[in-house]
Amino acid sequence: TTISAILGLTLFDRFLEGGALFMSLILICLLMSIFFTVKSILKIKTDKEVSKKILKHISDSGTLGLALGVMGAFLGLISAFDVLEASGAAEPAIIAGGVKVALLSPLFGLLTFSFSKLAILILRIIKNKMNAMNLLKSLPFYFFLITLTTSFSQENEKPNILFI
Repeated sequence: TTISAILGLTLFDRFLEGGALFMSLILICLLMSIFFTVKSILKIKTDKEVSKKILKHISDSGTLGLALGVMGAFLGLISAFDVLEASGAAEPAIIAGGVKVALLSPLFGLLTFSFSKLAILILRIIKNKMNAMNLLKSLPFYFFLITLTTSFSQENEKPNILFI
């Protein structure tokens, strides 16, 4: 339990270190992606049009998280350069600290974006498998129609095959 407590504390510290404003906005985007993913899983069987709209929402929230992360990085680098300019000395420790902080928000934004794209990929695979299963369930009906129409045709004529 101490390892998980240390890891949890470290992740929370990194979250705060990345800047509470942008990291919180990216977290909201991640939570929205998770919400829309769960909603899509629940609605995938019932309403296909709603499912398509929800996939768009998942994509948009992930892209917004990535964009906010990149914007946070630029603002973090600008503030790090302001500190360097004010101090007048370019010490490697100050530069490394500023770059580290500036890279935390795009990393979290990239995690949000990756989650949303992975969720969309999985949901589309599930949807395609469901469509294939529905097609397989309806194949006996199509074979019945073909058999029915060919049985009523005369021997010398071409079979009447009904395509739907």
